[in-house]
Amino acid sequence: MHMVGCESIAQGIRRNMEDTAGSNPQSLGFTEKLKSWLSWSWTYVCFIWFGMVLIMIYVLWSPLKLQETLTSASVFLNTLTPKFYVALTGTSSLISGLILIFEWWYFRKYGTSFIEQVSVSHLRPLLGGVESSSTTGLFASVNGEAEPRPSVSECKVWRNPLNLFRGAEYNRYTWVTGKEPLTYYDMNLSAQDHQTFFTGDTPQLRPEDAVMQKAWRERNPQARIRAAYQAIEMNQECAAAYVLLAEEEATTITEAERLFKKALIIAGKDINLLVYIKRRMAMCARKLGRIKEAVKMMRDLMKEFPLLGMLNIHENLLEALLELQAYADVQAVLAKYDDISLPKSATICYTSALLKARAVSDKFSPEAASRRGLSTAEMNAVEAIHRAVEFNPHVPKYLLEMKSLILPPEHILKRGDSEAVAYAFFHLQHWKRAEGALNLLHCTWEGTFRIIPYPLEKGHLFYPYPGCTETADRELLPSFHEVSVYPKKELPFFILFTAGLCSFTAMLAMLTHQFPELMGVFAKAFFSTLFAPLGFFADKMESFMPSSFWHQLTRI
Repeated sequence: MHMVGCESIAQGIRRNMEDTAGSNPQSLGFTEKLKSWLSWSWTYVCFIWFGMVLIMIYVLWSPLKLQETLTSASVFLNTLTPKFYVALTGTSSLISGLILIFEWWYFRKYGTSFIEQVSVSHLRPLLGGVESSSTTGLFASVNGEAEPRPSVSECKVWRNPLNLFRGAEYNRYTWVTGKEPLTYYDMNLSAQDHQTFFTGDTPQLRPEDAVMQKAWRERNPQARIRAAYQAIEMNQECAAAYVLLAEEEATTITEAERLFKKALIIAGKDINLLVYIKRRMAMCARKLGRIKEAVKMMRDLMKEFPLLGMLNIHENLLEALLELQAYADVQAVLAKYDDISLPKSATICYTSALLKARAVSDKFSPEAASRRGLSTAEMNAVEAIHRAVEFNPHVPKYLLEMKSLILPPEHILKRGDSEAVAYAFFHLQHWKRAEGALNLLHCTWEGTFRIIPYPLEKGHLFYPYPGCTETADRELLPSFHEVSVYPKKELPFFILFTAGLCSFTAMLAMLTHQFPELMGVFAKAFFSTLFAPLGFFADKMESFMPSSFWHQLTRI
């Protein structure tokens, strides 16, 4: 947890705004009225300005000899060869094509249009608009209370409870594929975690602790390992150094477990170190197949440190119990943590859905259900799936193998694609083990979107879906992974516009090259039709106003 929650920040900002408004209501009211008046009058000012331009063109038609200028321009254009028009339209097509390629790349990378983003950021203040943020937009919660819309900077990032080992798992992936599974942003958050978690309570750090503080900040893995060995040389009982070696240098889970055991012996009474080491040792036991031992270690840890619920050790326990197929124990854990007053996660929601789906999925048939209707147990399972999908709509595509999985990041964003990857990576096998569960999920998960057709404005069982997940997930997940976006974004207007412009100008270039005379006739007819309303307007103005009036104006 590295960022303050969106609710607390937005509420604080809202209180500050209310205090400011209360301190000087008259000045604030005058400013708001002025802004609203400018926004209202801007449209009419544009129309008035356009009309004045037309009138000025007509008035200055004779003094500025605009007729002669247009005639000479038309003569010059008639002397141009068709090759010029081919080159003109071809160049226009090329430029619009380059803009289209850049816009498409920018949209795939950042999820928005570059032209639209620049236009909004520069033109909206001039037009009297206010940028949307968490302080202006309000969500309605499920109980009717107003909740602030979370902005990008307010997305809360959590430590992945089941994060892998860098040396034994992440690095092996890099050796095989040549791809980096972790982003620098993700690793930097882990460095901050370790610095905070392993800093002693003493006001003055020991020399080896200062070395480890620097070691966690090192970007190069080899530099971190060298710093850990340096700390061990300074003090053989530096437990944090052995933790770093277990995480980074150990190439197997067995070796990592050996280093964690050594760190546990010398950890002393440092609670943070003890909790971290015992949890990782339990995860080592789980990975090495000693699942009952891992479950016992996790239960003991939760019993010994009950106030550390924020570490989400129960999610490790749920996964291990599912591997044992101890579904009654899983239900007991869910009864404690799937509470309305406690924060939810994909593990909680989807595990609850799995248990209910497992009870009916082996006999479930879509054809039979459509004929006789759903039974009570089947309805409960479907509602649990809808609840889980509403919380995190990205998970089903990974469970149904509609999207390829990658290694989970070290940090996740709840309700985001990063959490979906982390959940499916560890729990896909449990869904496959329950006969028919994936079939039931496949038949029912899309029905959730009919319940919440506008997820960014209103939720059903949870708060409305946050609009900040895409940006945060792009920071947490590697660049070779295609981030899942919900709700699906439509192509921006400027991408469609540049695509149409590129196609249209390319077609004009081809037709002008193939049929130069025919295109010349077509161009003359087009421009004569285009300027016909202007000539009609000028004739009407001459017939409406006396000729002496226009003569006096031209003299002025």
